[in-house]
Amino acid sequence: MLRTHRPRARFRALLSAACCAILGAGLLAGAGTATATPGTGTPQAAAAGSKVVGYFTEWGVYDRNYHVKNIETSGSAARLTHINYAFGNVTGGKCAMGDSYAATDKAYTAGQSVDGVADTWDQPLRGNFNQLLKLKKKHPGLKVLWSFGGWTWSSGFGEAARNPAAFAQSCYDLVKNSKWAGVFDGIDIDWEYPNACGNTCDTSGRAAFKNLMSALRAKFSGNLVTAAITADATAGGKIDAADYAGAAQYVDWYNPMTYDFFGAWDATGPTAPHSPLNSYTGIPKAGYYTSATIAKLKGLGIPASKLLLGIGFYGRGWTGVTQAAPGGTATGPAAGTYEQGIDDYKVLKTKCPATGTVGGTAYAKCGNNWWSYDTPSTIAGKMSYKNAQGLGGTFFWELSGDTSNGELIKSIN
Repeated sequence: MLRTHRPRARFRALLSAACCAILGAGLLAGAGTATATPGTGTPQAAAAGSKVVGYFTEWGVYDRNYHVKNIETSGSAARLTHINYAFGNVTGGKCAMGDSYAATDKAYTAGQSVDGVADTWDQPLRGNFNQLLKLKKKHPGLKVLWSFGGWTWSSGFGEAARNPAAFAQSCYDLVKNSKWAGVFDGIDIDWEYPNACGNTCDTSGRAAFKNLMSALRAKFSGNLVTAAITADATAGGKIDAADYAGAAQYVDWYNPMTYDFFGAWDATGPTAPHSPLNSYTGIPKAGYYTSATIAKLKGLGIPASKLLLGIGFYGRGWTGVTQAAPGGTATGPAAGTYEQGIDDYKVLKTKCPATGTVGGTAYAKCGNNWWSYDTPSTIAGKMSYKNAQGLGGTFFWELSGDTSNGELIKSIN
């Protein structure tokens, strides 16, 4: 059972150094000049969009005890425009179910159900998918996309990229399966990372991502097609490794993962906020901040309206820290509820309240632990940036990290 899918960028620093050396410098050539919209050299100026996209994790129904009903009771459903259901698997060159029990079989009592109606033993669809149908009935404008891949399940994209049309057909057949007709309004691809290194290293070539998204767009005509993409804006980094500009014409929008820039995979520090909006004096790596990511993607010709601002509803932390300000040394990851070095905002706001801000985000020192995370106040600052940049909206990872009354999502709107 896969329940710890969260650490998208876990060991990012180590793997990037080790794995990507295998790829060779030639694979990390600079980005091409393909523009996002055919026939235009520059993106069109646009007013900021109002998309609010939240990830819902399939495995959250277990240890986290977070169900589709919680999206409703927290007030989040009324504020969301889209839900990304994470994650489907990518294996054998095809889209595949993740946890079919959680998705379609788990029975809900009346008290656990979105509409207060219990599942019966003989109904054809139960689980998260049925609960999502009930949620959509309450909120007719809400759209749901099925996300495939993620940190753990991205290793299958290389094989999928060898036959994009067959992959796209398999995804369409699964997403639009008649057993759960009406649940999904499209597909989201979370390939971490094309022609670069994440949990594993991909060598499918710079054009593979563009070809894959082209095939998905052709197959999913009339449906949403989106992708979560790297936030690495460094020269020769992960954005440069794939043709994100060329692929932009095929997506409705991109979700640049502007979080997990720093974390306790660097066990001894230096401590640094995992989701800075801007650079600051002493930042451990140049280009590892949100506004650099957005500037680089816009500079490639990708329209601002196709870029959403990424927010983490969680924090990352170290222990063995003596310095309150960022840049201190540490001895390892701080203890987390489900995993070392990471914890939900709803836990951290009480366990280790913010003591300062840097780079447009918050940090906190409590005892010998040091954490960084976004607060309603820092999210408000990021919203000002989003609006000034004319971005298409906001997305976040993930719904269960928020408080039971939706404190963070309220600050997005």
